[in-house]
Amino acid sequence: MIDTIVQWSVKDYHKIIETGILSGRRVELITGNIIEMSPEGSIHRFINHRGTKYLRSILGKKAEVMEAHPITLKDSEPEPDISIVRSPDTLYLNHHPYPEDIYWLIEISDRTLARDLGSKKNIYQEAGIKEYWIIDIGSQTLKVFHNPSEKGYQIERSYTDGMVYPLAFPSLAISVNQLMGR
Repeated sequence: MIDTIVQWSVKDYHKIIETGILSGRRVELITGNIIEMSPEGSIHRFINHRGTKYLRSILGKKAEVMEAHPITLKDSEPEPDISIVRSPDTLYLNHHPYPEDIYWLIEISDRTLARDLGSKKNIYQEAGIKEYWIIDIGSQTLKVFHNPSEKGYQIERSYTDGMVYPLAFPSLAISVNQLMGR
């Protein structure tokens, strides 16, 4: 007999959450699989907090900057470290942000770089997330991905310093050093 893995829908996942079975567990739904999230180290937490604070200060009311909260995709409900989404926050009273609400997403990678460059990048690209950033703690690099297509993100750039201009706000200069907590 061959074992079959059960693929959960977003609706099923929400029902499981409502039962309390997953209470106290750090999990996310990735392509129908409930995946345990890696524990957050102190440097990861620091960069996440510092980056979120910085983005909120420069974006003001132009966008909501969410820290480690779910977004809803077709068959996934990941929790990116930082999500920059449409305002106002009341849009999300009854659901998490959908792809059309998302300006860009940021993952902070220390032990999760392979997953962030693999399954996370793939689900974001497939969902049509226009821009995806990875802060690679190990190499002190910001990896920026633009323009999703069927073949992946068409533009990939890496920064160790300087300024980045997000697609949604092309006149907004974001300091790589500030974003990375330096």
